[in-house]
Amino acid sequence: MEQGKEVLEGKGGTPLFPTSDHGKFNFFAKAKSRILDAPSIQRLQSSLCRNRFMSSGKTDAVGHMNMVVLKDTAWSSLRRRLTPVFSAAKLKEHYKITQIKSNNLVQRIRELSAKNIYFNLRTVSANYTTDVIGESAFGITSDSAKTGDSLMRGIAREFMDFNIHRGLSWSSIFFCPELVDVFRFSLFPKYTIRRLRTIFGSIIEKRGGFQKKINEPKDLLDCLLKMKQEAAEDGEEISEDFLLAQASIFFFGGFETSAAVMSWILYALAWNPHCQEKLYEEIVAVKKSHDVQDLDVSILTELIYLNCVIKETLRIFPPIGWMDREAAEDYRIDEKLTITAGTPVYINAVAIHMDPQYFPNPMVFNPDRFLPENEKNITPFTFLPFGDGPRMCIGMRFAYQSIKQAIASIVLTFKLETLPNTPKLNDVEVERKGLFLLPLDDNMKIKFVPRE
Repeated sequence: MEQGKEVLEGKGGTPLFPTSDHGKFNFFAKAKSRILDAPSIQRLQSSLCRNRFMSSGKTDAVGHMNMVVLKDTAWSSLRRRLTPVFSAAKLKEHYKITQIKSNNLVQRIRELSAKNIYFNLRTVSANYTTDVIGESAFGITSDSAKTGDSLMRGIAREFMDFNIHRGLSWSSIFFCPELVDVFRFSLFPKYTIRRLRTIFGSIIEKRGGFQKKINEPKDLLDCLLKMKQEAAEDGEEISEDFLLAQASIFFFGGFETSAAVMSWILYALAWNPHCQEKLYEEIVAVKKSHDVQDLDVSILTELIYLNCVIKETLRIFPPIGWMDREAAEDYRIDEKLTITAGTPVYINAVAIHMDPQYFPNPMVFNPDRFLPENEKNITPFTFLPFGDGPRMCIGMRFAYQSIKQAIASIVLTFKLETLPNTPKLNDVEVERKGLFLLPLDDNMKIKFVPRE
């Protein structure tokens, strides 16, 4: 594909992201900048843009307090407190959960395949990611992966229920935050937040309430409770809505994005059997070298090619295509463009990922790009599925672990094959739901053949 062409189409062929050079555009008469070159992205994400431009209004009691939209210094303080939950040591503790849920997922696929039922990859994947996030972060046990439904799965579906009002809400939050309070828009559906608040309160009560001393947090909820307790000891008050805001954004931002990535991986492997077999052989070899029955953490960390497959999928099909920032000071891009302090900056990750100067033959699915000997040659700040710099997604490690576990378990158990009359990998339609770029459900079906 030639540079400068549209690289990704949405439902009905609507262009999603152009690959033209960076420049300015206007939305409700306020200048904004679109950035597409790596050096500028590196400078902007590393030091000049610590804040995001998107913001929800004060009328949005929960949405305006979540980590994604908080400004410095509130954001940096919260990030510092939550980071330990996503450390390698903590994620290792949650491995048992991902293992159980991935086994449930494999069993569900086996049952459906035995009945010759071809199912939506995204739906089944979202069942799994909902279970993993619900239990790992909040201690909520659900069996969506096993049964296809649960209380948390219902809430997850409500989170992704987009209509005209929700679309206007997100457009305003992302591009014109000054309109949010005027029209009383909200980041999350208000009826869903009411349900989640009830569930959240019930879980906290079962754990002994806000007064129970938390010494060593075991999950995100414990970390939030501990933060509230420490603030109270310092004479500060953290509201329950503030805690709910962090729980909501982690759940909302994690289950559908990870499910979309899993769907694309499975579909890509079905259409690229040589990559699938290479991955299968790697899993078998590493598992044999450890002489174990289960895919434990030590095995997952050694699956180099699996990392490559995940990263290449994220490059071609990032679940979020844009990143927004706000310039903290004036920055001169070139003789034609200077970004002034306070200007919203939008970084087009899809266009960067599809730029042949950074990734030759960008539309070709080639996991070898990310082999250690090749990845070191990739230009910094051109692989941006989780953002980069201080505002990089805090849940990146968590997402990788849950995706690795599921994909490794599935590939070890099944051979993935395409079905007649299903679209080729690059022909699958993409739909936009807010900031998310998701494969259309009905197009994501493959055949799972049990391995000998």
